[in-house]
Amino acid sequence: MKSLIAATTLSLFAGVALAQATPTGLWKTIDDETKQEKSLVRISEAGGVFSAKIEKLMDPAKQDAKCDKCTDERKDQSLLGLTILRNVKKSSGDADLWDGGDILDPKDGKVYKVRLKPVDGGKKLEVRGYVGMPMLGRTQTWIRVE
Repeated sequence: MKSLIAATTLSLFAGVALAQATPTGLWKTIDDETKQEKSLVRISEAGGVFSAKIEKLMDPAKQDAKCDKCTDERKDQSLLGLTILRNVKKSSGDADLWDGGDILDPKDGKVYKVRLKPVDGGKKLEVRGYVGMPMLGRTQTWIRVE
């Protein structure tokens, strides 16, 4: 009986760890230049497709900011609630990656291909935006909030 309880407990912990190793959740973004907390971004999944919206801006002065440099349908939309990550799916070639979609940098309005990789047991997320191939880009590390 004790082994059954131990096995069940381990299975539950393994399930929680696995669930945390996906990009789904609330993430804190860090500004590349200032190293200050920039925003909270919620990544959600529907039908195997991941997207993300800005849920909170840390700078009180930017609460009413709009994406004035965006060039697509997001032009002049409020940064709060703005979809910045779209069409990302689990990679068919690497079980630890999610890719195939794009990410918007609201600061300059540019859209990049994106690759997501949970690290540190799902506590952090490496978000790589790139043009062409992944080696031609930059990586930000987001920190899991929930």
